[in-house]
Amino acid sequence: MKEKAEVERQKEKSDELLLNILPSEVAEELKEKGYTTARAFDEVTVLFSDIKGFTHVAERMTAQELVQEINTYFSAFDSIIQKNGLEKIKTIGDAYIAAGGLPEKNSATAQNVIEAAIAMQQVVGILKQERISSDKPYFELRIGVHTGPVVAGVVGIKKFQYDIWGDTVNLAARMEQSGEPGKINISQHTYEVVKNQFRCAHRGKIGAKNKGEIDMYFVE
Repeated sequence: MKEKAEVERQKEKSDELLLNILPSEVAEELKEKGYTTARAFDEVTVLFSDIKGFTHVAERMTAQELVQEINTYFSAFDSIIQKNGLEKIKTIGDAYIAAGGLPEKNSATAQNVIEAAIAMQQVVGILKQERISSDKPYFELRIGVHTGPVVAGVVGIKKFQYDIWGDTVNLAARMEQSGEPGKINISQHTYEVVKNQFRCAHRGKIGAKNKGEIDMYFVE
């Protein structure tokens, strides 16, 4: 009886760890089948964020301070993403990527993604003021958002992760790169979806790497 309880406890622990890595329905499929199926989604809104001048700010911190600081920001983002029903995809260095509209049971819309982006910029603004008042280095965030089709699935056999691919992801990254600190830069497609919910300023056509000139908007 004691052994059975311990087995159950260990199973719950491993399930919790799996759910920290994969969306619940993907984790269930992996447990049932031993593999997961890649899926295509027609309308996903991808949020791509990056810290402006990260290397320059990082040079002024010890390794421990830097990790603690990134953890402070990204933990705040995790809470915002969860609250707005988005799926966190991954972090790459100082970049944080999330999406709404996948996997199947995720009903987060483009509006939810923009609301999350606004909350992320607000919390970064608060942290910036705290750090300025303490005479400490601070981060500023650029956010880019684009809506479109993606392919999603799990890759690898060790340290696997749920990831997304497609031109939509590339365009979201271009939106971020073409944005400004403290701003949320969205594509024409995303604008068309959210224009009745948010006030946006048309920036005109902006050059994006390998994409030519694209209509972009700042969420105000």
